Amino acid sequence: MSFDGILLGMGNPLLDISAVVDDDFLNKYGIKLNDAILAEEKHKPMYKEMASKYNVEYIAGGATQNSIRVAQWMLQIPGATSYMGCIGKDKFGEEMKKHSKLAGVNVHYCEDEAAPTGTCAVCVVSGERSLIANLAAANCYKTEHLKKPENWALVEKAKYFYIAGFFLTVSPDSIQLVAEHAAANNKIFMMNLSAPFICEFFKDAMDKVLPYMDYIFGNETEARTFARVHGWETDDVEEIALKLSQLPRASETRKRIAVITQGADPVVVAENGKVKKFPVMVLPKEKLVDTNGAGDAFVGGFLSQLVQQKPIEECVRAGCYASNVIIQRPGCTYPEKPDFK
Repeated sequence: MSFDGILLGMGNPLLDISAVVDDDFLNKYGIKLNDAILAEEKHKPMYKEMASKYNVEYIAGGATQNSIRVAQWMLQIPGATSYMGCIGKDKFGEEMKKHSKLAGVNVHYCEDEAAPTGTCAVCVVSGERSLIANLAAANCYKTEHLKKPENWALVEKAKYFYIAGFFLTVSPDSIQLVAEHAAANNKIFMMNLSAPFICEFFKDAMDKVLPYMDYIFGNETEARTFARVHGWETDDVEEIALKLSQLPRASETRKRIAVITQGADPVVVAENGKVKKFPVMVLPKEKLVDTNGAGDAFVGGFLSQLVQQKPIEECVRAGCYASNVIIQRPGCTYPEKPDFK
């Protein structure tokens, strides 16, 4: 079987500006730990302040791009993955292209003339992270880019599609086009709940595309927010995963699988009306560097085995392996080769 372009991701490419900060900095900008939000006016000065005050690292990020990079790293097969999203024509955009090429991902960026490349402040305090995204150019992705023959060719070639829920804020039409293509061609379409605010404020956009999702990923906080917004009277993660897996489908050729991570607690997988739990690799606190990208890395590891048609146990094990590697390093970064057996 050919792995050429087998996995395609679409999302918001953001350059992560990552730094270990202090509580005063969080309080100054009203930031909660373990949250992911879009930047408001009051957050705009923080990017400069971080760069001048702390030791910052620049890493090619954005949730979907992280997952695709990790999948590519785990696969070690050149050209197995592709990615689309919008960047600006600027220094950060060039930085992003360089990082992606080094990662071996076949990127087809849409380049916006006017908007700067999107950035994401990653504020780390004692290993826990908070994300504040300034989408900028990432917000300018247009369906026209997807429809260009050289880009649609990536869609035609792919057998698996992964899009984080964050992209619902940018181009729901593009998501719909890919979802419908996947359903019509018996391909696998996957999304992520991504953040509580997506489940809450983009509920309608998510509900519209949910019937097409063959796999739905998320963490326990997102799952509980989804349940609350949909009026489910439960905050039991296993029950929520089960309900997510059983929501109506656009095509009944296969059942949906819901995969919910819970930090150091077991991963919950709901499939065929049953729930399975998989323990994660527990990391001693002193080895934890930064949880940024842990969820993205889990998905990347999972996808690397899924595209090889491995059983779900193996997909979860690879996901746990990848996130375990990533949380021992700053940002969503990894060593040269995986050591996954």
